[in-house]
Amino acid sequence: MTLGAQARDTTAVPAAPNGVMLSFQRFADIFGSRLVAAFDSIPGSRYDYRPMPTQQSIGYIAQHVEAADYDLCERFADLKHPRAAKDSLADTLKARWPKDTLVTRLRASLQFCDSAIERMPPVQTAALASALLAFETDLAEHYSQVATYMRLLGLVPPSALPPRQHIAISLPVSALSAYVGHYDLSSVDFSVTRENDALMIRSSAGGPPVRLWPETTSDFFVKEIDAQVTFERDPSGKVNAFVLHQYGRDREARRIQ
Repeated sequence: MTLGAQARDTTAVPAAPNGVMLSFQRFADIFGSRLVAAFDSIPGSRYDYRPMPTQQSIGYIAQHVEAADYDLCERFADLKHPRAAKDSLADTLKARWPKDTLVTRLRASLQFCDSAIERMPPVQTAALASALLAFETDLAEHYSQVATYMRLLGLVPPSALPPRQHIAISLPVSALSAYVGHYDLSSVDFSVTRENDALMIRSSAGGPPVRLWPETTSDFFVKEIDAQVTFERDPSGKVNAFVLHQYGRDREARRIQ
C-alpha cells in the first residue's frame, strides 16, 4: 500500500506518470533514500573501509552511484547534467572526497533522476525500459553492497531499523476543515476530506481512503504505512500545500482546490 496514485488525464503534461511509472518511482524512492541514509549513517572515518583489498571502498561506491545516476537518468528524457571539472577527476580521487561532499552530490544526482523520470515519455521501447530497469537495479544492488559493509562494521542498515513511533493527539473537529481540499503532486491528485471527526486522504488511483492522524497541528501520519504529511500555510494562514514524507523523500503537493 502506498500514497501513490495514477495521473490525471491532461494535455498540459504529455508524459504524466501512470500506475507503472509510479511503481518505478516508488522503488527508486525506496532504494535511493536507503542509500543516502546508509552513507549518511556511516562515520566519515570509515569511508575508506573495504572488506577485502580487491573490493570497492565505501567512498568509491558513493561516487560511483552518483555518476551512474546521471549516466542512466539522462537516457530517460531531454535533461542533461552539466559536467564540471571535478566530474572528470579519476574515480579513485573522488572516492577520497569528504563524506559530506559525497552524500550531498549523491542526493543531487537522485533529485536529477526524479526530474528525469517525471519527464519520461511512455515506456514503449526496449532501450527506455532497459535504462529504467538498469537504474532501479543499480540502486538496489549497491544498497545491498553497502548494507553488507555496514553489518561487517557492526552498524545497522537503514532497512533493518524499526520505524519511528508516532503518537496521535486530539484536534478540534472545526480545525480539520482547514485541510480539506484537492492537492496536486507531479500531476497526481490527492483528495483530503473530513468524515465526522477524522481527516481522510485518498489518491486518484482509487482504493479506500486512509485516515490522517494528527501528531501536531500541522503534522499527520498514516498508521497503515510509513508515511507522514505536513501541511503548509501561506502568509494569510490558509493551508496551501502539504509535504508527503515517504520512503525517506519529501515531496510537495500544491493545493488546487
